[in-house]
Amino acid sequence: MTSTITPYEDGPLIIRGDFELRGPDGELIEPGRATVALCRCGRSAVKPFCDGTHKVAKFKAGTGRDTPAPR
Repeated sequence: MTSTITPYEDGPLIIRGDFELRGPDGELIEPGRATVALCRCGRSAVKPFCDGTHKVAKFKAGTGRDTPAPR
């Protein structure tokens, strides 16, 4: 499986390529397409997918790592 995950500034995570999306219980979530936008703001009405609410909420997040890498 090959995929690319790109964090967009003040927006969602964009996933492109071959991937599996699963819920906390391990159940498969069918994305319905090869490219999806995952919510980072936590306010989307269609979680885990982005619905653009981050714009109204004025969500702020960068594109890089905000904390040191885990050891």
